[in-house]
Amino acid sequence: MTSRTGFFVLSGVLALVALICVGEGVQLVATGKPLGIGLGLCAFVIPVIGIWFLRQTVRFGRDSERLARELEAEGGLPVDELERTDGGRIDRASADAVFARRKAEAEAAPGEWRVFFRLAVAYADAGDVPRARRTMQHAIKLHRATGVGAIPDGAGRTSGKPARSNA
Repeated sequence: MTSRTGFFVLSGVLALVALICVGEGVQLVATGKPLGIGLGLCAFVIPVIGIWFLRQTVRFGRDSERLARELEAEGGLPVDELERTDGGRIDRASADAVFARRKAEAEAAPGEWRVFFRLAVAYADAGDVPRARRTMQHAIKLHRATGVGAIPDGAGRTSGKPARSNA
């Protein structure tokens, strides 16, 4: 199962659980008892948190894919230069060497989203997924701050038009 398929399956399960929570919450509130009302209201909060988390995950994936497409169009995607074991796994020493180089690039250009994108890939290759995610979020924030790339249209969707500078 691909990541995308797994994401859609889990999203469907989340929607089903949200519907069940809301249904149970309605039943608990309908009891009219203070404890039932309290638990029913809590049951309404669970789907809100789940849907918020799902929204953040979708937004992160969409934004990181947009950065990858933009970097690919510029010819700046990181090249897979990692050595692999006979079983196909990434060699740890190779990943550490690439990571050290990417980290030095990021320290030399702290305001450049492209180097942080590449650093996030290096973190992921080194097996540090939480730092990879945080670094990619930083790259996304830097990209938004530059005002480059797709801009939202009036309906909240993005158009392919580059953002205009007010300068």
